[in-house]
Amino acid sequence: MSGDVKQRAQQLAKIEVKIGGMTCAACSSRVERMVNRQAGVEECSVNLATEKAFVHYDSTKISQVQIEATIIKTGYQIVKQNLVTNEEQEKYERARKRMIWAWGFTLPVIVWMLLEMLFGAGHGHNHGHLGRQVGWYGIGMVVLSAPVVFWVGLATLKSGLRALYQRNPNMDSLIMLGTVAAYLTGPAMFFTTIENYAGVAAMIMAFHLTGRFIEAKARGRASEAIKKLLELGAKTARILVDNQEQEIAIEQLKTGDIMVIRPGEKVPTDGEILRGTTSVDESMATGESMPVNKQVGDEVIGATLNQQGLIQVRATKVGEDTFLSQVIQLVEECQGSKVPIQEFADRVTSIFVPTVIGIAIFTFLLWMLIPNQLTQILLFAQPWLPWVNPHLNPVTLAFFATIAVLVIACPCALGLATPTALMVGSGLGAENGILIRTGEAIQVLKDAQVVVFDKTGTITKGQPEVTDIVTLGSSKEEDVLQFAASVEAGSEHPLANAFIQRAQKQGIMLLPLTDFQSVTGQGVVATVDAHQVFVGSRRLMQSIGIASIPEDTLIALESQGKTAMLIAKDQQLMGIVAVADTVKEDSAAAIAQLKAMGLQTVMITGDNLRTAQAIAAEVGIDRVVADVLPDGKVNEVRRLQQEFGTLAFVGDGINDAPALTQADIGIAIGTGTDIAIESSDVTLVRGQLTSVVSAVRLSQATFHKIKTNLFWAFVYNFVAIPLAVLGLLHPVIAEIAMATSSISVVTNANLLRRVKL
Repeated sequence: MSGDVKQRAQQLAKIEVKIGGMTCAACSSRVERMVNRQAGVEECSVNLATEKAFVHYDSTKISQVQIEATIIKTGYQIVKQNLVTNEEQEKYERARKRMIWAWGFTLPVIVWMLLEMLFGAGHGHNHGHLGRQVGWYGIGMVVLSAPVVFWVGLATLKSGLRALYQRNPNMDSLIMLGTVAAYLTGPAMFFTTIENYAGVAAMIMAFHLTGRFIEAKARGRASEAIKKLLELGAKTARILVDNQEQEIAIEQLKTGDIMVIRPGEKVPTDGEILRGTTSVDESMATGESMPVNKQVGDEVIGATLNQQGLIQVRATKVGEDTFLSQVIQLVEECQGSKVPIQEFADRVTSIFVPTVIGIAIFTFLLWMLIPNQLTQILLFAQPWLPWVNPHLNPVTLAFFATIAVLVIACPCALGLATPTALMVGSGLGAENGILIRTGEAIQVLKDAQVVVFDKTGTITKGQPEVTDIVTLGSSKEEDVLQFAASVEAGSEHPLANAFIQRAQKQGIMLLPLTDFQSVTGQGVVATVDAHQVFVGSRRLMQSIGIASIPEDTLIALESQGKTAMLIAKDQQLMGIVAVADTVKEDSAAAIAQLKAMGLQTVMITGDNLRTAQAIAAEVGIDRVVADVLPDGKVNEVRRLQQEFGTLAFVGDGINDAPALTQADIGIAIGTGTDIAIESSDVTLVRGQLTSVVSAVRLSQATFHKIKTNLFWAFVYNFVAIPLAVLGLLHPVIAEIAMATSSISVVTNANLLRRVKL
């Protein structure tokens, strides 16, 4: 996605609001439209599945209080976040109880209907006159159905009526109109010859409430990832106070506290080991089942499991700054975002319910105006559809078709198609150490044509070692290393540490330095022991007038994948130091898998071409862009985008931030607890390159589910509504089909859990 868009989004304030009272996609669409109309709101995305609004806004133009007031004006409630878990459980229980009560009254209705159909005792259309229609059966249908429609289904009726009053009809409005219209045919039988559909009204409401219950249960499964993450954290921590252990609530833990963690206990929060060695199960963070050995100085992640040793850990991050909190925030942010493919579905949803009401009115008028022509269709279908009765009077047939239209239409399936898949996909990613920031990233990643890799710390381990020291002239190896390491002591470059570690290993003392200067992309220079010392590339040496460079030696080292640096003292070459960075064990396998998926692979590095080509050949990279200065990576990414199209850039997330931002998809390799990488769209907690393959597979699988859900949601409505208009769908079957469509969308999204990453 565009770098300008990312940077703009980072300047805005963000809030997450839990909304109560939304029942369908029309509800979430209305809230979204109303909030987006407010001055100062940059973007509002409402997720029906999580019942949350995610708002980016300019805090100088509008406040959170004003945004919440706008939501309340639309007819919905603000739910306090600390009550979310209880509220969701209570909603599930309410849905379960309503379903049980509804069927408690509806089952006798169904049994009586079956007896009436089998034995014909008192059914109006079997006997053909008003006196018989107003019998025990007719009165029983009215009496038994009333509690289902007007007591158990009261919440649905109130929601639908409120939405109609506000001129924003929703799914409940359709159910309300359908069930009330069907029920009123019962009392109307006392005055007309219309068929009694009061029992059908009870069945519609019972199936509707059953669908709500199953949907709530399935949506709960879809959001399990967040619930699991929330439950992972430790509830208490044992800290040292005046050398005495004291147990405190996790909320009381402060940065700098010394925690005592025994084998089998959870690490309370992110920290650094001060004493002891152990192995830690980090599967909750990385998805990797193998324990990780830890010693003094290593970082540990909160909520991971200490398996072996007794350790003391200094808390470095608490509360919202911890790894676990950041993961939860990223997953929720992804779940609250929109996928571009959903835009059309949103436009349809915004006009769906009013359109259906219009179609229902049209259906009633059509049946009243041309009943004979439409009855011919029923006569043709009667042999195959047992519920079709072309011999009913025109008014009854008009009601039959109109009620079916109202209850068959389903905007919920359209509204749930994308967010439920995003919920499961982002949760599955988090469980496997793949943190996706936005829904857009999921759609764009699967479209990537080329994957561009930074070299150091991405393809390689980022832990270079000195492999060769070549002396020139009368210089000694110890002198070359001493001067080179002394100069590099002033550098922050990843290669500098390799010089220092080699000098320490050989017992060589570093000399004091002054006038240190870094020459971007070329090397470093400093004064050491009254000598001006240069460490760097050919370009640096040529810039100070050294013309005679041992190319054969440099080429030989670079052809082995080593970075060779020249060392000069007082403009005289002393020698060459070669440094090699070990390739990660899984780099070659990851590149091979990406190529098998049809993706081009490119490596960008500041190294010279020979060294870069040697590394690329080792891992199977298709193409190399070498000798790139740090500020030149963005231009190279732009050029590759123009050549290939959609581009994913994989880097360490620190030095590569501009390139990550410029890329269509920025993928940052995370290290330890450092996952707050604002410039990336996807963060891989594990340092392994095979996680890139997993991220692409997750993107493809999630987007496939989204497309499948949207396809069936559209096809369902496209096919079902015309059938209902023609009177070919019984209202009860229509309601079962409607409930099934929503349930199937959520269930299909949950099948994502079976995907092998």
